[in-house]
Amino acid sequence: MTTQILKDTASVLQSRGYTAAVFETGKDACEYLNSKIDGQTAGIGGSSTIDKIGIYERLLTHNTVFWHWKQDADLARKEAMTTDVYLTSVNAIARTGEMISIDGVGNRLSSMLFGHRKIYFVIGRNKLTDTCEQAVWRARNIAAPRRARELNRKTPCAAHCDKCYDCKSPDRICRGMVTLWEPMFGMEAEVLLVNEDLGL
Repeated sequence: MTTQILKDTASVLQSRGYTAAVFETGKDACEYLNSKIDGQTAGIGGSSTIDKIGIYERLLTHNTVFWHWKQDADLARKEAMTTDVYLTSVNAIARTGEMISIDGVGNRLSSMLFGHRKIYFVIGRNKLTDTCEQAVWRARNIAAPRRARELNRKTPCAAHCDKCYDCKSPDRICRGMVTLWEPMFGMEAEVLLVNEDLGL
């Protein structure tokens, strides 16, 4: 994927009210976030992308950070929902600007919608699709099965890792989906598009 495609997508996001920029590497995005978030409370949603760029460890040195992947899960989930800033990714993003996310517990989706002064989305190039419909398809048929398999869930998608079966398994992790068209009222939103494959 060319950097120009990411820049064009950033322009579309800006027209929708987001702050958006392109970074060549996850390391570049990490350095940027570390310089912007200082002396604040920060929450992090479940995200392989955020884990990959290593921002958690950097932020801990000069912020109060809550992440259920690294700390007591129940406490960290609750604390992360009311922090100054929130960091996460999405399961897919369309070049037309829609961002799609699926969740099982709901803490990540909730924080995308309310509760913070600012939210940062870090999104690798592998999550970019041409249309909103393709973004929904990617979230359901690529990202969710891979995550279910990582979690050793007893679902058909985890067993085969090929598509969503819209199953009724009690282990199902895709229990809710959010489409963001624009930033929510009262919360700044910044999108960091990264020219690397990051996350699921």
